[in-house]
Amino acid sequence: MKLLKHNIIAIALLSCTVGVAQQLPQFTQYMYNTISINPAYAGSREALSIVGLHRSQWVGFKGGPITQTLSVHTPLRNDRIGLGLSFIEDDLGPQNFTYLYGDFSYSIPTGTDGKLAFGLKAGFTQFSFDTSFRIDEDNQNDPLIFGTQDRWAPNIGAGVYWSTNKIYASISAPRILNNTSNTNRDFEALDDVSYYFTAGGIIDLNKTIKFRPSVLIKATNGAPVSYDLTSSILYNEKVWLGGSYRINELTAAIGGFAGFQISRQLLIGYAYEKPRSEITDFTSGTHEIILMYEFKFLSSKLKSPRYF
Repeated sequence: MKLLKHNIIAIALLSCTVGVAQQLPQFTQYMYNTISINPAYAGSREALSIVGLHRSQWVGFKGGPITQTLSVHTPLRNDRIGLGLSFIEDDLGPQNFTYLYGDFSYSIPTGTDGKLAFGLKAGFTQFSFDTSFRIDEDNQNDPLIFGTQDRWAPNIGAGVYWSTNKIYASISAPRILNNTSNTNRDFEALDDVSYYFTAGGIIDLNKTIKFRPSVLIKATNGAPVSYDLTSSILYNEKVWLGGSYRINELTAAIGGFAGFQISRQLLIGYAYEKPRSEITDFTSGTHEIILMYEFKFLSSKLKSPRYF
């Protein structure tokens, strides 16, 4: 059993480095954190929106991923233009990734209440190994570890986001350039291209209850396609309750989440997720907390809370 646990750790921490792509972190409450994967989302909420998220994945599992994000985005006075800034700190055992990216979007009206936005993302990804991990005697002769350099690498991304008051759909590639951090020819550590498709909507069931289904599909070269399916109920414009299911060729996870619209401007959310794979026996699950605050609404006609 101990050997199995070590094998799972090795797969979880190194599968993103040895010959395949390092992927951006995943989120259960992705519908509130769209700016991290799609620059065209910048300014879409028609307010100065600040989102902070903390995710502890596989709690109880030593070296389990820990992710923290902070993003800010807003429309300009010319409400067709949106700007954003995203920061992500993603620690996977001894591997540390930091993403710092700026976002630009330009939208055009479609129909009576629709918008089609085009976005660009540009910034840097920083990679490093923990110092204690590099000097560990068991790792000193590992060509993968010593052939991988700490570095800051530039990258760019692009996306398209279409929305109305009731539905939305988007496609994006937040990192387009292939950057490698490994100097050993036998291994590759690539920032490979990941493609994201998201879609969802809001359905009025009655005067106090609304239903919101959504989906996120992620495809990365060299990795299995991942499908995130979520659905939630909004009660009295104040409380969200929902469930999620994630699946790909290797793993699956099931979870639930709740959100509370504390005021017109402040939302707090919590999500719990349990893996459905060999790692299940070694973790109590994944916890995710999100906090969103929106400062100034540009239009008195703006709906609150925003549904996506």
